[in-house]
Amino acid sequence: MVPSIDVPDALAASHRDEAGRAWLAALPGRAAALIDRWSLRPDGPAAHGMAGLVLPVRRADGTSAVLKLQPPSEDNAGVPLGLRTWNGAGISRLLDHDPASGGLLLERLDGTRPLSSLSDDDEAMQILAGILARLVAVEAPDGLRRLGDIAADMLDQVPAALPALVDPADRELVRTCAAAVTELLDEPGDRLLHWDLHYGNVLAGEREPWLAIDPEPLAGDPGFDLWPALDSNWEVVAAGDVRRTVLRRFDRLTEALGLDRERAVGWTLGRILQNALWDIEDGEAALAPAQAIQARTLLTR
Repeated sequence: MVPSIDVPDALAASHRDEAGRAWLAALPGRAAALIDRWSLRPDGPAAHGMAGLVLPVRRADGTSAVLKLQPPSEDNAGVPLGLRTWNGAGISRLLDHDPASGGLLLERLDGTRPLSSLSDDDEAMQILAGILARLVAVEAPDGLRRLGDIAADMLDQVPAALPALVDPADRELVRTCAAAVTELLDEPGDRLLHWDLHYGNVLAGEREPWLAIDPEPLAGDPGFDLWPALDSNWEVVAAGDVRRTVLRRFDRLTEALGLDRERAVGWTLGRILQNALWDIEDGEAALAPAQAIQARTLLTR
């Protein structure tokens, strides 16, 4: 008999619109169907991320895994293809995939031991940089979102977004970020990017000491992949020498990935531009202070 699946309250609270409620209503049945189809048995309480259910399971041979289900979106549409392309090199391995439901059966890592649990930030950044270097060394396959398209769309949004910012200094910084992206638009890159590799998305593992999770794959320049690492554990960074930490992290990342620093600055400004446009769309009238500091630090390094 397939056990019932309980949806965590916090996950239910994050899906309040009509589509989200419909997805939640179908979720227990979809999870139960995959448990039955893949001969799995639950092996602990369900957890959740920003949008999806993560259920620890055991396979028929006794090996541990996690079953992950999340609503389909543009951001996660390329996950199975990206994971198959990486094939476990620096990242949790894809064990099975159900295209109909979007369900993923993944190598289980230790969710209680994220990279953010390390007390030495330099050690943590060195580990993350090494993983990121492995991931972006892979050429992106056909069928993924392309950074060139994303960047062109961002630039198209800038004129309409600028008036929403109250502070002229914020508007000028957005223009500077947009100008940096414009200069790079003709060479958007072809590497397989994770897009969200921060300390919380690196977990301790058994196959390797540390592995990445939760990619949102796209094809592009590795410089566009640096910002989540720069922003990791920001509350700790903000309590110390911010400029020194940002520059140390940036140097560690660009050295590990073998990047041209000027291009890496430009694409990092592009990432900050993307975040700013999303915030403005959500009704914000000012740039996020942390991201403004990061941008200005890189511009005056």
